[in-house]
Amino acid sequence: MTTPPDTGPWNLPPGLKRSLPFYAHKPWVKLGSPILLFDHLLKTYGNIAHYRLFGTPIVFINDPEYIREILINQASSFVKERTVRRMKVLLGEGLITSDDPIHMRQRRIAAPAFHRQRINAYADEIVTCAATQRDTWQPGQQLDISAASMALSLEIVARTLFNTEVTGDIRRINDEVNTIMDLYNFIVAFPRLESFLHLPIPGLIKFRRSKARLDAVVNRLIAEHRAAAIDKGDLLSMLISSRDEEDTQNAGMSDEQIRDEVLTIFLAGYETVANALTWTWYLLSQNPEVESKLHAELDAVLGTGPAQRLPTLADYPTLRYTEQVFAESMRLYPPAWAMGRMSTQPVTLGPYRIPAGAHFFFSQYMMSRTPQYFPDPLRFDPDRFTPENKAARPKFTYFPFGGGGRQCIGESFAWMEGVFAIATIAQRWRMTYLGAAPPVPQPKITLRPRDPLMMQLAPCI
Repeated sequence: MTTPPDTGPWNLPPGLKRSLPFYAHKPWVKLGSPILLFDHLLKTYGNIAHYRLFGTPIVFINDPEYIREILINQASSFVKERTVRRMKVLLGEGLITSDDPIHMRQRRIAAPAFHRQRINAYADEIVTCAATQRDTWQPGQQLDISAASMALSLEIVARTLFNTEVTGDIRRINDEVNTIMDLYNFIVAFPRLESFLHLPIPGLIKFRRSKARLDAVVNRLIAEHRAAAIDKGDLLSMLISSRDEEDTQNAGMSDEQIRDEVLTIFLAGYETVANALTWTWYLLSQNPEVESKLHAELDAVLGTGPAQRLPTLADYPTLRYTEQVFAESMRLYPPAWAMGRMSTQPVTLGPYRIPAGAHFFFSQYMMSRTPQYFPDPLRFDPDRFTPENKAARPKFTYFPFGGGGRQCIGESFAWMEGVFAIATIAQRWRMTYLGAAPPVPQPKITLRPRDPLMMQLAPCI
């Protein structure tokens, strides 16, 4: 007798015998700290484990082949899971939150804005922003490098996305996005939020007001760009002018779709790179041998003394060790620290058969600290990312920008921004960490330091 497609028998991975709230008193169950739970599951049950939350099966995966199955081989059987889809209340049908066929169409239209030639044009902007910031610093100055990295990344996204400096409009977008992100846990945890957005609940009132102010600014910027009817050389201009070549009417995006993508690019391209740079400066301050190798490369490529110059696009292929430093930093502290999917039909992973409606989580943070793939995983070693060492590892042992058909469309831009920001600032300054203890990572939408990360500046000799 043939088993109906949507019924058992199911064969779930090993895991917790009761629903997760039963274990609320355990040290590895803490609201806002899912990495503790992931770590417990991995150590107790191995590279695939499951638990239940109010009847929904949730599978945690730390195996590169299973991750490949979900993101590539069986991708059509999955959609974004609930916590990501919940962010549609802010990001609408942007590339992060939308599912096919909307996602596929939006990606086709947006792709020209992220073509390598277009991204290459922003190299000078990135370097100029980084050089302007570093030139305001003074020897012996103490600064919160997290706040400084956020300010730099905000300036870069303002220039490249909107063709402007950090004006009042850009600060307003930043402030309202930050307000909404502070409500993230509330937004995600609120049952059936979409049906209750109109209610006079304090958190929802705060969200509605911030979103209204945010939409007003972004929609006005879109209208001004449309009215100008010229390509200003920024990403917004490209999004406005791009067309879907597979559409018989050669249609572009509506203002609403452009708004969704602008906010998605702003959120994904601003805080992620800023946090990656923050962790890079901390790790360099703790590893003087790596820092010395980095400076040796910068001296060799960009010169020393009176002959020193700023990096240009032509230098990008030769700043290999700088790129390895950035890659290793994102291994230890990946800005996008976890991903999730929900099955839309029964799926098979190895010996396990899992029903539709199950949630699947896999964590860049956990995978990239797995000794099987990264021996002595807490050691900061950029040589892990030489071409030979990268080729020796399975693909999904390192995936800071996701993978498959939903891989981050702005990955090339992020690499360029990180490499050029590090090269420009490091050729002028070294940093000493002033904290008494290592910084504590805080896993929100991105992996950020919980507290200000204070550094003292010393000029390079």
